Amino acid sequence: MLSYESTPSAPSEVHMVTAPIRLFIADAHPIVLEGLRNLLSQYPTLDILGEASDGMDAIEKIVELDPDVVLLDPKLPRIDGLTVLRSIQTRAPRTKVILFAGSENKEEFVEAMKLGCSGILLKDASTSLIEKSIQKVHAGEIWLDSNTTAAVIRQFASPSEFPAAHSNGKPGRERIQLSQREREIIVLIAQGYKNKEIAEKMFITEQTVKNHLHNVFDKLGVSDRLELALYAIHNNLHVKA
Repeated sequence: MLSYESTPSAPSEVHMVTAPIRLFIADAHPIVLEGLRNLLSQYPTLDILGEASDGMDAIEKIVELDPDVVLLDPKLPRIDGLTVLRSIQTRAPRTKVILFAGSENKEEFVEAMKLGCSGILLKDASTSLIEKSIQKVHAGEIWLDSNTTAAVIRQFASPSEFPAAHSNGKPGRERIQLSQREREIIVLIAQGYKNKEIAEKMFITEQTVKNHLHNVFDKLGVSDRLELALYAIHNNLHVKA
Protein backbone atom coordinates (compact mmCIF):
# COMPACT_ATOMS: atom_id res chain seq x y z
CA MET A 1 0.00 0.00 0.00
CA LEU A 2 1.06 3.53 -0.67
CA SER A 3 2.27 5.65 2.21
CA TYR A 4 3.16 9.28 2.38
CA GLU A 5 4.85 11.71 4.66
CA SER A 6 4.32 15.44 4.90
CA THR A 7 7.11 17.93 4.36
CA PRO A 8 7.05 21.11 6.47
CA SER A 9 6.36 24.19 4.40
CA ALA A 10 8.24 27.44 4.64
CA PRO A 11 6.35 30.16 6.54
CA SER A 12 5.83 32.17 3.38
CA GLU A 13 4.20 29.30 1.49
CA VAL A 14 0.44 28.94 1.15
CA HIS A 15 -0.71 25.90 3.09
CA MET A 16 -3.05 23.51 1.33
CA VAL A 17 -5.94 22.67 3.66
CA THR A 18 -7.24 19.13 3.27
CA ALA A 19 -10.79 18.58 4.44
CA PRO A 20 -11.09 15.92 7.16
CA ILE A 21 -12.54 12.55 6.25
CA ARG A 22 -16.24 12.43 7.13
CA LEU A 23 -16.67 9.30 9.24
CA PHE A 24 -19.73 7.39 10.46
CA ILE A 25 -19.54 4.63 13.09
CA ALA A 26 -22.08 1.81 13.45
CA ASP A 27 -21.61 -0.69 16.27
CA ALA A 28 -24.00 -2.76 18.36
CA HIS A 29 -22.27 -1.87 21.65
CA PRO A 30 -22.65 1.66 23.06
CA ILE A 31 -19.35 1.34 24.94
CA VAL A 32 -17.55 0.61 21.66
CA LEU A 33 -19.22 3.60 20.02
CA GLU A 34 -18.16 5.83 22.89
CA GLY A 35 -14.62 4.50 22.86
CA LEU A 36 -14.21 4.93 19.12
CA ARG A 37 -15.69 8.41 19.24
CA ASN A 38 -13.35 9.50 22.02
CA LEU A 39 -10.26 7.95 20.44
CA LEU A 40 -10.82 8.92 16.81
CA SER A 41 -11.98 12.46 17.56
CA GLN A 42 -8.39 13.18 18.59
CA TYR A 43 -7.34 12.95 14.92
CA PRO A 44 -7.74 16.25 13.03
CA THR A 45 -7.89 14.21 9.82
CA LEU A 46 -11.24 12.74 10.87
CA ASP A 47 -14.66 14.33 11.34
CA ILE A 48 -17.13 11.99 13.06
CA LEU A 49 -20.51 12.83 11.55
CA GLY A 50 -22.62 10.43 13.54
CA GLU A 51 -23.12 6.96 14.91
CA ALA A 52 -25.72 4.22 15.21
CA SER A 53 -26.18 1.14 17.35
CA ASP A 54 -28.59 -0.76 15.08
CA GLY A 55 -28.78 -1.44 11.37
CA MET A 56 -32.00 0.39 10.60
CA ASP A 57 -30.80 3.58 12.25
CA ALA A 58 -27.44 3.20 10.50
CA ILE A 59 -28.99 3.02 7.02
CA GLU A 60 -31.20 6.07 7.60
CA LYS A 61 -28.37 8.21 8.98
CA ILE A 62 -25.80 7.13 6.37
CA VAL A 63 -28.16 7.96 3.51
CA GLU A 64 -28.91 11.34 5.13
CA LEU A 65 -25.33 12.29 6.08
CA ASP A 66 -23.48 10.78 3.09
CA PRO A 67 -20.20 10.08 4.96
CA ASP A 68 -16.93 9.35 3.19
CA VAL A 69 -16.22 6.22 5.22
CA VAL A 70 -18.26 3.98 7.53
CA LEU A 71 -16.88 1.70 10.24
CA LEU A 72 -19.47 -1.07 10.25
CA ASP A 73 -20.07 -3.78 12.85
CA PRO A 74 -21.40 -6.92 11.09
CA LYS A 75 -23.45 -7.90 14.17
CA LEU A 76 -25.87 -4.97 14.32
CA PRO A 77 -29.35 -5.61 15.74
CA ARG A 78 -32.61 -5.15 13.78
CA ILE A 79 -30.76 -5.18 10.44
CA ASP A 80 -27.39 -6.99 10.29
CA GLY A 81 -24.23 -5.34 9.00
CA LEU A 82 -24.10 -7.16 5.66
CA THR A 83 -27.64 -6.08 4.86
CA VAL A 84 -26.65 -2.53 5.79
CA LEU A 85 -23.70 -2.87 3.40
CA ARG A 86 -26.00 -3.97 0.57
CA SER A 87 -28.25 -0.99 1.21
CA ILE A 88 -25.33 1.45 1.32
CA GLN A 89 -24.06 0.20 -2.05
CA THR A 90 -27.42 1.12 -3.58
CA ARG A 91 -28.49 4.18 -1.60
CA ALA A 92 -25.14 5.79 -0.72
CA PRO A 93 -22.78 4.48 -3.41
CA ARG A 94 -20.11 7.13 -2.80
CA THR A 95 -19.59 5.94 0.79
CA LYS A 96 -16.80 3.44 1.41
CA VAL A 97 -17.25 0.78 4.10
CA ILE A 98 -14.76 -0.86 6.44
CA LEU A 99 -16.10 -3.96 8.19
CA PHE A 100 -15.08 -3.55 11.84
CA ALA A 101 -15.35 -7.11 13.03
CA GLY A 102 -14.36 -9.55 15.72
CA SER A 103 -12.23 -12.55 14.82
CA GLU A 104 -15.33 -14.75 15.21
CA ASN A 105 -16.85 -13.08 12.13
CA LYS A 106 -14.30 -14.47 9.65
CA GLU A 107 -16.95 -16.45 7.77
CA GLU A 108 -18.54 -13.12 6.81
CA PHE A 109 -15.37 -11.55 5.40
CA VAL A 110 -15.73 -13.07 1.94
CA GLU A 111 -19.38 -12.08 1.63
CA ALA A 112 -18.53 -8.54 2.71
CA MET A 113 -15.82 -8.27 0.03
CA LYS A 114 -18.22 -9.59 -2.61
CA LEU A 115 -20.74 -6.95 -1.58
CA GLY A 116 -18.25 -4.15 -2.18
CA CYS A 117 -16.69 -3.67 1.23
CA SER A 118 -13.50 -1.58 0.94
CA GLY A 119 -11.69 -3.04 3.94
CA ILE A 120 -11.79 -5.39 6.89
CA LEU A 121 -10.40 -4.42 10.26
CA LEU A 122 -10.36 -6.57 13.38
CA LYS A 123 -11.66 -5.02 16.58
CA ASP A 124 -8.41 -5.65 18.42
CA ALA A 125 -6.61 -3.23 16.07
CA SER A 126 -4.73 -0.28 17.55
CA THR A 127 -6.20 3.21 17.28
CA SER A 128 -3.43 4.29 14.91
CA LEU A 129 -4.19 1.31 12.65
CA ILE A 130 -7.89 2.20 12.60
CA GLU A 131 -7.04 5.74 11.53
CA LYS A 132 -4.60 4.45 8.91
CA SER A 133 -7.16 2.06 7.45
CA ILE A 134 -9.69 4.89 7.15
CA GLN A 135 -7.12 7.03 5.34
CA LYS A 136 -6.21 4.23 2.92
CA VAL A 137 -9.80 3.30 2.11
CA HIS A 138 -10.73 6.94 1.61
CA ALA A 139 -7.83 7.21 -0.85
CA GLY A 140 -9.34 4.39 -2.90
CA GLU A 141 -7.32 1.43 -1.64
CA ILE A 142 -8.52 -1.88 -0.27
CA TRP A 143 -7.57 -2.44 3.34
CA LEU A 144 -6.72 -6.00 4.35
CA ASP A 145 -3.94 -6.68 6.83
CA SER A 146 -2.05 -9.98 6.75
CA ASN A 147 -4.43 -11.66 9.21
CA THR A 148 -7.63 -10.71 7.41
CA THR A 149 -6.11 -11.45 4.00
CA ALA A 150 -5.27 -14.95 5.15
CA ALA A 151 -8.79 -15.42 6.55
CA VAL A 152 -10.39 -14.25 3.30
CA ILE A 153 -8.12 -16.42 1.17
CA ARG A 154 -8.74 -19.56 3.22
CA GLN A 155 -12.49 -19.23 2.83
CA PHE A 156 -12.58 -17.88 -0.71
CA ALA A 157 -9.97 -20.06 -2.40
CA SER A 158 -11.88 -23.04 -3.68
CA PRO A 159 -12.38 -24.23 -7.26
CA SER A 160 -16.10 -23.38 -7.14
CA GLU A 161 -15.43 -19.83 -6.00
CA PHE A 162 -12.48 -18.98 -8.20
CA PRO A 163 -13.34 -17.63 -11.67
CA ALA A 164 -12.37 -19.62 -14.73
CA ALA A 165 -9.86 -18.33 -17.23
CA HIS A 166 -11.18 -15.50 -19.36
CA SER A 167 -12.67 -16.61 -22.65
CA ASN A 168 -11.28 -13.67 -24.58
CA GLY A 169 -8.99 -15.57 -26.88
CA LYS A 170 -6.04 -15.49 -24.51
CA PRO A 171 -4.40 -18.76 -23.51
CA GLY A 172 -5.61 -20.34 -20.29
CA ARG A 173 -4.10 -19.05 -17.06
CA GLU A 174 -2.35 -22.31 -16.37
CA ARG A 175 -0.32 -21.83 -19.58
CA ILE A 176 0.73 -18.26 -18.81
CA GLN A 177 4.49 -17.94 -18.43
CA LEU A 178 5.52 -16.07 -15.27
CA SER A 179 9.06 -15.01 -14.55
CA GLN A 180 10.83 -16.18 -11.41
CA ARG A 181 10.62 -12.67 -9.96
CA GLU A 182 6.89 -12.46 -10.70
CA ARG A 183 6.32 -15.80 -8.96
CA GLU A 184 8.24 -14.61 -5.91
CA ILE A 185 6.06 -11.51 -5.72
CA ILE A 186 2.88 -13.59 -6.06
CA VAL A 187 3.99 -15.73 -3.11
CA LEU A 188 4.47 -12.64 -0.95
CA ILE A 189 1.14 -11.12 -2.05
CA ALA A 190 -0.62 -14.36 -1.07
CA GLN A 191 1.06 -14.15 2.33
CA GLY A 192 -0.40 -10.69 2.88
CA TYR A 193 2.69 -8.51 2.32
CA LYS A 194 2.27 -4.94 1.06
CA ASN A 195 4.28 -3.40 -1.79
CA LYS A 196 6.72 -1.61 0.49
CA GLU A 197 7.36 -4.78 2.52
CA ILE A 198 7.87 -6.80 -0.67
CA ALA A 199 10.34 -4.23 -1.94
CA GLU A 200 12.33 -4.45 1.29
CA LYS A 201 12.35 -8.24 1.31
CA MET A 202 13.42 -8.48 -2.33
CA PHE A 203 15.88 -5.55 -2.25
CA ILE A 204 14.10 -3.73 -5.08
CA THR A 205 12.22 -0.43 -5.26
CA GLU A 206 8.53 -0.12 -4.51
CA GLN A 207 7.99 1.13 -8.07
CA THR A 208 9.61 -2.04 -9.43
CA VAL A 209 7.16 -4.09 -7.36
CA LYS A 210 4.28 -2.09 -8.86
CA ASN A 211 5.64 -2.66 -12.36
CA HIS A 212 5.86 -6.41 -11.77
CA LEU A 213 2.33 -6.47 -10.35
CA HIS A 214 1.00 -4.60 -13.37
CA ASN A 215 2.55 -7.24 -15.62
CA VAL A 216 1.22 -10.07 -13.47
CA PHE A 217 -2.31 -8.62 -13.44
CA ASP A 218 -2.19 -8.32 -17.22
CA LYS A 219 -0.82 -11.83 -17.77
CA LEU A 220 -3.28 -13.54 -15.44
CA GLY A 221 -6.31 -11.39 -16.17
CA VAL A 222 -6.88 -10.56 -12.50
CA SER A 223 -8.00 -7.13 -11.37
CA ASP A 224 -6.71 -6.75 -7.82
CA ARG A 225 -4.48 -8.16 -5.08
CA LEU A 226 -7.21 -10.29 -3.55
CA GLU A 227 -7.99 -12.07 -6.81
CA LEU A 228 -4.27 -12.52 -7.40
CA ALA A 229 -3.91 -14.10 -3.94
CA LEU A 230 -6.84 -16.39 -4.69
CA TYR A 231 -5.26 -17.39 -7.98
CA ALA A 232 -2.03 -18.20 -6.14
CA ILE A 233 -3.82 -20.43 -3.62
CA HIS A 234 -5.94 -22.10 -6.29
CA ASN A 235 -2.87 -22.93 -8.37
CA ASN A 236 -0.66 -23.79 -5.38
CA LEU A 237 1.72 -20.92 -6.11
CA HIS A 238 1.63 -19.54 -2.58
CA VAL A 239 4.06 -22.16 -1.29
CA LYS A 240 6.64 -22.15 -4.05
CA ALA A 241 8.55 -19.66 -6.11
